[in-house]
Amino acid sequence: MSLQYVIDAYNTIHHITFSPIRKKIKDPQRALLEFIKNRRLGKNSKSKITVVFDGYPKVSAQNLEETDIDVVFSREETADARIKRIVETSKNPKNIVVVSDDREIIFFVKSIGSRSIGVEEFINPEEKPQRKEEDLIKPELNFSQISKINQELKALWLKD
Repeated sequence: MSLQYVIDAYNTIHHITFSPIRKKIKDPQRALLEFIKNRRLGKNSKSKITVVFDGYPKVSAQNLEETDIDVVFSREETADARIKRIVETSKNPKNIVVVSDDREIIFFVKSIGSRSIGVEEFINPEEKPQRKEEDLIKPELNFSQISKINQELKALWLKD
């Protein structure tokens, strides 16, 4: 099964984990493409890679065309909107993996049936990111409070 990776470029470039990589090459766009090319996500398969940048290409970025990496500039729309459109118009969204830490994109991608991975997991796939306790969703209501609310809602909405 070949996958299509759609990478939120600036979300990845500005991630703290990418910082040491970005320092080696002055142009951050080139640094990201070189990183992807060197780590080749799908070198053992026929995975397609699309990197989505915001806005228009700079003069120095016009030679970013890579033979095995699709480089997309969002132009008039945001990169987030372009990523959503790529996923939404895909013939097989289950084969798409979006790389981003943007929660709006993550929720949208999952609602379409695609997968997402965080930037840290993309950059260091062998190191699973540690979840912080504050990142875990904790209910703010206890069971008895939830039960009471449900009873009140039933009384309001399910009148005979």
